[in-house]
Amino acid sequence: MHSNTAYIQWFRHTSPYINGHRGKTFVIAFSGEAVADPNFHHVIHDIALLNSLGVRLVLVHGARLQINQRLQAQQLTTAIKNGLRVTDERAMVCVRDAVGTLRLHIESLLSMGLPNSPMHGSRIRVCSGNFVTARPLGVYEGTDFLHTGEVRRVDRKMISRLLDDGAIVLLSSMGCSPTGESFNLAMEDVAAQVALSMGAEKLILMGAQQGWLDKAGELVKELSPQQVRAVQASPAAKQDYNSDEVKRHLRAAVQVCEKNIRRAHLISYCEDGAMIKELFTREGTGTLVTQERYEQLRSAGIDDVGGVMELIVPLEEQGILVRRSRELLETEIHQFIVIERDGMIIGCAALYPFSGSDSGELACVAIHEDYRDGVRGDLLLKEVEEQAKKQGLSRLFVLTTRTAHWFLERGFVSAELDALPQSRQALYNYQRSSKVFQKLL
Repeated sequence: MHSNTAYIQWFRHTSPYINGHRGKTFVIAFSGEAVADPNFHHVIHDIALLNSLGVRLVLVHGARLQINQRLQAQQLTTAIKNGLRVTDERAMVCVRDAVGTLRLHIESLLSMGLPNSPMHGSRIRVCSGNFVTARPLGVYEGTDFLHTGEVRRVDRKMISRLLDDGAIVLLSSMGCSPTGESFNLAMEDVAAQVALSMGAEKLILMGAQQGWLDKAGELVKELSPQQVRAVQASPAAKQDYNSDEVKRHLRAAVQVCEKNIRRAHLISYCEDGAMIKELFTREGTGTLVTQERYEQLRSAGIDDVGGVMELIVPLEEQGILVRRSRELLETEIHQFIVIERDGMIIGCAALYPFSGSDSGELACVAIHEDYRDGVRGDLLLKEVEEQAKKQGLSRLFVLTTRTAHWFLERGFVSAELDALPQSRQALYNYQRSSKVFQKLL
């Protein structure tokens, strides 16, 4: 029963993400190693689910593993320079064979529709074609890369037409030139250029590793392009826990985020459900690379007292918030969390733990009137809940006169006055007649 309740709650909480992702274009890139991994059939199921939810999907696959296998079978060797293969005529035969075979295999997986399987009834249409025009990479740092190329142009109109028609577009790490030549391309280059050309909402890069790891080997959940640049330029960059694959993915993520793609995600193809967790939960499961934000959610300090006062005084005058003197606010400012935008405090909330109790009070939730059309209130509530959990609290109370429905919509339930800890009951203002709500954490 408990597991069913948890599932229902999770499913309900995904609705904002389902609505937000519908009609958006996602570019999902994965390597030949991913296709060979035992978990790849789950990745296919998740791709089918995204398609059924109305997400416009462009898939880009690599084939490095399969190319290496064919080269070894032919007893051929190729040089790798700067992460790119030097592809001669004989190697190109192996490239064509590997890429063509792999593309057909992926198409067949997306075409499955067995009863009693996640693919039943999906009826996915997969379209491939010469949508990527390539050009030779040429001579770089003294090395002629021969049949290794780079993306020259993406047929955005045709891809958009297919996506509008409900199809999944499948692209490979190969492209043709106007002269009829074919070139071996880097999967990351194809994915990044397609995402930029399509104006995609997201670029999702699937690798063996969960995401970017810091110097302690811990997953970094979020990075800005500026932070990535700083990490890459640091002396310790070559001695960390990250594979070459992750570094290639991170370069592609930074490339697209610096050119107005909102978000790029690094996730693992080995982890069952990684894509669903990343896209439909707040916590995610990999590393998110996103553009430099003008807003910052952080703990408040004494220098923020003036900004908080400017924010809450109008609400106090309307009777929405309890009046606080500047002196009181100065003593309590470290209980506050604020949202700062370009040096201006545009949101705040406070957490007051009750001594000798497992409960705390959420208070002074305020958003500047010019910025109430977003999710800033939800961000403040989430941060307060996380801090309450870290302090060992299991229950959150709020007292309000004018915003009862906002809290009800976010999981709070009505409570009687005697549900409050005794210390808080003694301070209750009967003249305000505030309603009491509580939420179990």
